[in-house]
Amino acid sequence: MADSRRIVLVGPMYPYRGGIAHLSETMAACLLERGHTVHAITFTRQYPALLFPGRTQYETGRIVERGVEAERLIDTINPFSWWRTAGRIQKLGAEVVIFRYWIPFFAPVFGTIARILARKNIQSLVVVDNALPHERRPGDVVLGRYFFRAMRGCVAMSSAVDRDLDQLGVSCSRALAPHPVYDSFGKPSDRAKAREKMGLAGDLPVILFFGFVRRYKGLHVLLESMPAVRDALPDVHLLVAGEFYDDEDPYQKKVELLDLQNQVKLVNQYIPKDEVADYFAAADVVVQPYLSATQSGVAQVAYQFEVPIITTDVGGLAETVPHEEAGLIVPPDDAAALANAIVRFFVDDMQAGLTAGVRRQKQSLGWNQLLDAIESVM
Repeated sequence: MADSRRIVLVGPMYPYRGGIAHLSETMAACLLERGHTVHAITFTRQYPALLFPGRTQYETGRIVERGVEAERLIDTINPFSWWRTAGRIQKLGAEVVIFRYWIPFFAPVFGTIARILARKNIQSLVVVDNALPHERRPGDVVLGRYFFRAMRGCVAMSSAVDRDLDQLGVSCSRALAPHPVYDSFGKPSDRAKAREKMGLAGDLPVILFFGFVRRYKGLHVLLESMPAVRDALPDVHLLVAGEFYDDEDPYQKKVELLDLQNQVKLVNQYIPKDEVADYFAAADVVVQPYLSATQSGVAQVAYQFEVPIITTDVGGLAETVPHEEAGLIVPPDDAAALANAIVRFFVDDMQAGLTAGVRRQKQSLGWNQLLDAIESVM
């Protein structure tokens, strides 16, 4: 373990919602447990309301964390708050600042804070969820370079992210560590009770698509695969649990066009932390039909609850889900291949064997690798 340092972690944390916030909370707690002094800073305003596609940016339920309560200081569209935040970090006596980075929207605020701190010899590091966004826009590369050139160290959480860092010309000290398994969603729920809550019979084959819905996540491909799945498994059910950041109407129309009303249940809402366990308990398998990705926190939630995964060979997803060991890997944007994999999972009775593989993989995705990587670039 590295020598104890005075660390400030900057990024989304409670009361903000989502997987990045949840990971930040656990990261703060783990760094504290390693003997570091840790202070956390989050936003007073994370996104302007006009730019946020969901209903709310805030967590509606909370499981008590073991870590650090975040101080709310940063308004992403008010540069005066960036200077105040840098001043606060200096007053805290920070030796190291760790940023969480996932989209270029945050490059100006985080890059500017890091440059102010560099003048005071305070080192800035970053743990990177995505170096470049899934859905590219003009200016993404320029903004990304502005941010990363202010970093003294960088930790990527998949090989795909590491390759994107190469594309951006990131030359600071770098390390690679897998996205760790979440441990922040409570204990597993009882399967029968979870299915009863959702109106699902106990013996049905149930597929789970989990997380917010955007086109790159490929829900439309999964829906297109479902008629073939239903032909082989007449009782199959697909549970879609997550808020639609795209227009829901085309998905609803696809369900109707394919006559899937009796097989598909759409739960168009953000799933609070204290309800997540029920959805994974109800599922036999998690399906991630992504068209593009770097890595995905949904797989790590599935691993927390020991549910096998069927996913596509994009980004770092195949690194996380070894084929025929912890799940099945299929080509992206291929409804027939996806249907074949889902049918094979159930017909060949693969659940028990793949669940055992999930348990093995889970042991290799603990927090020590990420913490060691962070300390290696300090």
